[in-house]
Amino acid sequence: MANPLSPLQNNRKTGRSGCSGTAGVTLEEISDFTLLQYAAWGATLPQVGGLAAAAASCEKAPQPGQGMLGDTVSLLRVEPLKWWLIAAPGTTVPPTDLAPQEGVILDMQDGRRWLRISGDRAETLLNHFLPLNLRSSAFPVGAVASTAFHHVGVTLWRDPDHFNLLIPRSSAQSLWELLSESARQYGLVENQRPLASHLARRTNNETAYVP
Repeated sequence: MANPLSPLQNNRKTGRSGCSGTAGVTLEEISDFTLLQYAAWGATLPQVGGLAAAAASCEKAPQPGQGMLGDTVSLLRVEPLKWWLIAAPGTTVPPTDLAPQEGVILDMQDGRRWLRISGDRAETLLNHFLPLNLRSSAFPVGAVASTAFHHVGVTLWRDPDHFNLLIPRSSAQSLWELLSESARQYGLVENQRPLASHLARRTNNETAYVP
């Protein structure tokens, strides 16, 4: 089996850079994850949502702009008729039997790169580029947004410890350069590793955003 290569492999400068003192931003690329899109037709929304929730081991499918965050699998409602299931490396997602008249399941792993941003200045860094209010009161844990980063469509969600970005593979190099160069003013740590243990910490098995 071929080993997929990251478009960022020549851009990452693993380690510490930027201003002295405590690093304000940690920027990571997560590799070897699973990303599936569950798309429903208008009349089949409840059925497809139920199937997506079952695949992610959620009690129910999240509402638009919300996510159900699990230890190894999370389910994000990215559009009114679409959910994205994202799973940590090594996680087995059970196959789902979905008839064409009900909806479509699409493997999107090769088309997206997963970036994770943390640190005391992570929110400040992202607000250099994203037209969103990222304060915890407006964008709490479990919140999901489809937004624009330099005219490129991206998906953002928040877990208890990080902001997460799914960005198009074709734009990953330029967006990483923008993030990393801007983050150096706050002190930057760059990492690249598979996410082996968790997607997000959770309480009572699930974390859900309820506005």
